Order: sequence, then structure tokens, then C-alpha cells
Amino acid sequence: MTRSVYVTGIGRGDGRQVVELGVMELLTSRVDRVGVFRPLVHDGPDRLYELLRSRYRLTQPTETAYGMSYEEAAALQAERGEDELVSRLVERFHSATDGYDAVLVLGTDYADTQLPAELALNARLANEFGASVLPVVSGKDQGADSVASEVRNAHHAFTSLGCHVVAMIANRVRTAERDEAARLLTEGTPLPEPVYVLPEEPALSAPTVAQVRDKLGAEMLLGEPAALARDVRDFVFGGAHLPVFLPALTEGCMVITPGDRADLVVGALASHAAGSPAIAGVVLTLGERPGPETMALAARLAPGTPVLGVSGGSFPTAAELLTLEGRLTAATPRKAEVALGLFEHHVDTGRLTERLAVARGERVTPMMFENQLVERSRAHRRHIVLPEGTEERVLRAAEVLLRRNICDLTLLGEHTAVRRRAAELGIDLTLLAEDELPATTQASARTVDPQTSPLRERFAESYAKLRSHKGVTVELAHDIVADVSYFGTLMVHEGLADGMVSGAAHSTAATVRPAFEVIRTSPDAAIVSSVFFMCLADRVLVYGDCAVNPDPNAEQLADIAVQSATTAARFGVEPRIALLSYSTGTSGSGADVDKVREATALVRERRPDLLVEGPIQYDAAVEPSVAATKLPGSQVAGRATVLVFPDLNTGNNTYKAVQRSAGAVAVGPVLQGLRKPVNDLSRGALVSDIVNTVAITAVQAQDGTAQHGTVQHGTVVQDGTAVPPPEAE
Repeated sequence: MTRSVYVTGIGRGDGRQVVELGVMELLTSRVDRVGVFRPLVHDGPDRLYELLRSRYRLTQPTETAYGMSYEEAAALQAERGEDELVSRLVERFHSATDGYDAVLVLGTDYADTQLPAELALNARLANEFGASVLPVVSGKDQGADSVASEVRNAHHAFTSLGCHVVAMIANRVRTAERDEAARLLTEGTPLPEPVYVLPEEPALSAPTVAQVRDKLGAEMLLGEPAALARDVRDFVFGGAHLPVFLPALTEGCMVITPGDRADLVVGALASHAAGSPAIAGVVLTLGERPGPETMALAARLAPGTPVLGVSGGSFPTAAELLTLEGRLTAATPRKAEVALGLFEHHVDTGRLTERLAVARGERVTPMMFENQLVERSRAHRRHIVLPEGTEERVLRAAEVLLRRNICDLTLLGEHTAVRRRAAELGIDLTLLAEDELPATTQASARTVDPQTSPLRERFAESYAKLRSHKGVTVELAHDIVADVSYFGTLMVHEGLADGMVSGAAHSTAATVRPAFEVIRTSPDAAIVSSVFFMCLADRVLVYGDCAVNPDPNAEQLADIAVQSATTAARFGVEPRIALLSYSTGTSGSGADVDKVREATALVRERRPDLLVEGPIQYDAAVEPSVAATKLPGSQVAGRATVLVFPDLNTGNNTYKAVQRSAGAVAVGPVLQGLRKPVNDLSRGALVSDIVNTVAITAVQAQDGTAQHGTVQHGTVVQDGTAVPPPEAE
């Protein structure tokens, strides 16, 4: 296995942070311990390293991530020569990275380094580190011919210096030149290694409103803090009369106007409120401010939109901003998603991983689990409906899902309202109307309004037929199916979507009841149940059932165990089942223990291929030292990955205790048993929770079923509160 990969450039402005982030994503998706090493560093914060540490939960001590400062290196090289410099850096590299499964090395940045022959130094360091090299060439402001020549020259430079080049990447190439540059690099005499050409991505080079504020030292007069994350894609300077000014506005622009031009301020914000176009914000210059009536109107027109104030004039303000570029930092997680989406769309990540020779580790860590979800959902893209189309977290998750090409989406809600809400939040979403077709093979999103959609009549007839035994008429059904939860469920039922995820703003009952009535259960189902994927610091465990069944009997408990094992295996967790109780083995007796003992026997009878132990206490299930005392010789004790709780009270409280006390990420509940996948969210779900749940739903949809179950004895739980299910079907 290649232990290290050295990402380097040949000059400034190549935007290689996109590649470094993409490579880190590949490494962490396959191995447990990934280290980062930057041989030379400038004084001050290292924004990329802080992003990597935050995003990938690195436990590596920060001081081990760096070799030495550029100033120290320049002095050492001048005094004692390059050999001594390289020797010191090699020593620090091996000392810092010992024990890691893979190491990402971040090459020098060619920015005021005072080091001669910097390319040759990077090449030598890579060779001495035993690292493969991934050179990045800037295509910014160059034609296709020039880009192709730069890539070939860089390839020759590194290979002539003895480097093992795994691939070449041209980055920041003009979109219009990308295909031609790629053609020139593959025709004639192609390079022996893969070459990938990434286009310039405006969302990456665009500064955020927060950056504009910080650069200008501006005062925030109006707006919400969350809106500071909006991208500023253009600057429009206001000076003309309103009829001339309004057509000049562009999507995501920052309006810069003297503070006494109340007409332009109101006009820009009114245009934003109408969604045509959505602006990033307004900067008022000259230290002037509109009157309180105008500011109050501005706040009502576009709630949350930033209005900044500066004392300088428009021209010096423009001079400061025109060279401002966006950057990847821990404070700009949206840009990280954009960067990963760009990398994954234009780089054959499977082939690059093979060339890096990074074999998958045996353990499944939380980061590997999340990355595998994305990989699997993207491999066979599915279509998921999200009923809560104007909910902020759902829209933010939708942006990530589309950028990463995880699935196609339908957002339920009135088209203009959804689009306006996304614009208010500064979310970059291209939303198709219901009757529009996507123009590319990239994941896309459309809006559908249940109130006005032509599908409403069709769904009313379908629902009335399904529920006629309950006295539901077409007229009654016409009102019911306008509810977003029912409408989304019927989209899944009718094959217009592959799965549904809801619950960020609705109760569990509102989300799951339509699925019980419409989707129903698989023919071979015994009971509907659920699991949580509990992502701990060093492993992923599967907890079942913590959300549906209050007091399952032995047969139901056995079915929950089998379903949970199947779900675990489907998502890359090797199933070793522990049926939990307050006693281990034969040490206890009583009705509760006997139920678990009987369920264990049923699992062994039905699925002799599964490793199962029960009754067993939690500590004996997961801690090898305890298992050695209580159940020596067991293949499950101390190594359990699927933990089945005897009742809802125990399961729900345990998962919440582990989530809060151990800092675990709880992904779920993931429902098992419906004919087609429908999954519920907690109303406190984070954006990352929604992304993970949608990815899980997409993977379930790839299998054609959401797993086994029935609802006769089910009860749904939302935030610990039991909600009775609908009548048994």
C-alpha cells in the first residue's frame, strides 16, 4: 500500500486545496488513521489544516502536522545547505507520521518562501518520504493549448526527478476550455498516468459576505448572522437611477452604493424579495445611512439579508474588494462541499484510489461509514422526495446532496416560495419546475406543489382506492393528498420517487402514518422495526429497536435481530448480534430474561449463519475484558456490532444516553419493513443528519426494498414520546 501521497503544484494560484480535500476524502473513506504533514508552513493559522482537522475529526496533535517554518527553512538551507534541510524534514516526517495507515502531504505554496528551485525541493521531499506525487497545474486564465503544455511540462519535470506520479490534475480551467484541454491531453501521445481537468468553479473563488465584512471592517446594520455565509459572486455599484440600476443586478451580487441612495437600497432588496435576482447583500458607503423608516422597510422587504455600512467612499471600497477571493476554511463548510462535488464529478475517484493503492481497512469507522454511504448512493443514483421543501436545514442538505451527486431530489412546495427561501439563505440551488426536464447527467432538483400539481387528482383516486375499506372517498382523498407527507408518500408508491425522508418539521406520526397506510409492509414481513447507526469515535454500532416497538415478544424480538443484522451488513458493518438483557448467559431468570433467551434460540434456528449471543449485558457485549470473564469463548461477547434491546424504554434511553454522554453521532431511525423506503428525521436533526439519512434511503432504494416488517404491534416514537400507529392493515 502507498503510505503517503504528496500533493504539490508548480506555482501559485492553482487552487490545489480542492485536490487536497478530495484526496483526504478518499483516504479517510478507506482507512482508519490518516495523518497530515505539511513540511513547510507560514506563520499564522493554517486554514486548510484546520479545515481537515475539523471535517475529518483528526486526533493528530497539531504540532506533529508541521515540519518547520519557511523562515527557519530558508535560514537552514542558506547556512548548511539543502541536504541538511531535507534531512531534518525527513526526520520530522517519520517521527510525526509513524503509526498512521496513510498520510496526506501538503506541498509548498510558492508564496514568498525565499526558497530557490521549489519544484525540485518538493520532488526530492516526496522521494525521501516514499510518497507518490499528485501534481496540480493551474489553468487559470489560460487557453486549452497552454493548459495541455503546462501539464506535460510538469509531468516531465517530476518524472525526470524520479517521482512516482499517480495522476496529473489541471485545475481552474475556463469552463469553455475544459473539454478541449482534456482532448488535447488524451490525443496524440497521452501521458502514461491519468489526467483530470477541473473547471473554474465560481462558488469557490467567490468570497463570502463575512469575508467582505472583515476585509472592509464594516458594521452590520441589518441581517442575520447565518446570511454572512452567502457567496458574493459579483459586485454591482449603484449610482444610476433605479430603472437603469435594477437590470444591472445579478444573482448573488453585492450591491455597493452611497448610503444616501435610499431608492437603490429599497429597490435592490425588493428585487431580492421577488427572487429576481437574489442578491448577497448591500454595502452602504460614505458613512451615510437611510432614515429609520427606510431601514425598517428594508428589514421587512428582505429579512435576514445583510446590509453593511462603511465610512469610505465607493471607489476605495471597490479597490479593496475586487481582488478578494474565497477560501476553503473550517468556517466555510459549504465551500468544502462545493470543492468535493467538483473533485468527485471530474476525477475518476475509483481509479485514483486504485493507483494510490489504499486498501480498505477491516474496521468500519464513523468517517468510513459516512463516506461509504456517499459512494454507494452515488454509484446508482436514486430519486428521493423531501416534503419539507422550505425548511432551512432541508434546503442546506439539498445543496450538499446535489453538489456531491448523491441523488436526484423533489422538494415539495410552491416553486417561487422554495426558490425565494433558498435565495434568502444564500443557498445555491438550481430548481426545476415540475414540468421541466434536467439538462445534464448531474443530480438535479425539482419542485412540486401538492396544491396545484396535476398529480393531485391521480393521487386522490389512488389513495381512495387503497383506503376505500375505511370509507375514504375521492372527494375526501383530494384534501388528504394535498398534505405534503401524503403527497410524498404517494410519489414513492406510484414509482415517481424511490424513497422519502421527512420529519425535520413534522412529527414522526405525520411522516410514518402515510407510509403505513400507502406503502405498507413487505410480503415476508413479520414486524416493522428500526435501527440507529451509532457512530462512536472508533467504530459504528447498530442499535435496534429504539423507535418503533414498545414491548416486542420473543418472536418479534428475533425478527428485529435478523432485520437489524441484514441492515448492518447492507451498510458495511459485519453483524455480530447481542440480544441484551440485565443478565448474561444463564446467570439470571424471570420473564424478561426468558423472552430474550427464547428470541436468541429463534434467531439461531432461523439464521444459523448469523453470530448471535443472548441474553447478554451491554458491557459483556462490547468490552472484551468483561466478556472474557462473563462469557469466555463467545464469538460475539466483547465484539458485538448489532445490539438488540428488549424493549423500547431500554433502547430509546440507551441510544440517547450514548449519543449525549459519549458524543456519538446517531444516524436514524432507519425503518425496516416497508415495501419502499421511507425514513423519519428527528425535529432536531442537523444538516449532516439529513444528508446521511437521505443517503441511507437512497441505498435502501437501490435494493428495491426497505426491509421486513408489519405494524400490528408498532408504536412510533418522536423524541421519546410514543405515538400510536394507525389501525392495522
